[in-house]
Amino acid sequence: MSLYERLGGAPAVEAAVFIFYRKMLGDDRVKGFFDNTDMDGQIAKQKAFLTMAFGGPNSYTGRDMRTSHAPLVSKGLNDSHVDIVVEHLGATLKELGVPDADIAEVAAIANSVRNDVLNK
Repeated sequence: MSLYERLGGAPAVEAAVFIFYRKMLGDDRVKGFFDNTDMDGQIAKQKAFLTMAFGGPNSYTGRDMRTSHAPLVSKGLNDSHVDIVVEHLGATLKELGVPDADIAEVAAIANSVRNDVLNK
């Protein structure tokens, strides 16, 4: 069974993305990165990306990590901000009752793209 299936499929990813962005937009440490962002579009892209990353159906058509995050890196995005993303993602999944082992797997996936996100 894929991580996507263990998490609960499309309804779980949708709930997680909604809660995750509520946390991100409420966090003064990172909310500025979303100024002038079409959040409906961002949420749709994030749902498609996470679905693919977690082993679900691949309908992600967004840009690659380096290209899509380059403007944020130029605004100061760094490792501490990625740590906050992982923190909020883990807290979101915990809130949804996801087992610790699956949260650790999600964190590993998030950390596996860290260098691409930060253009390292």
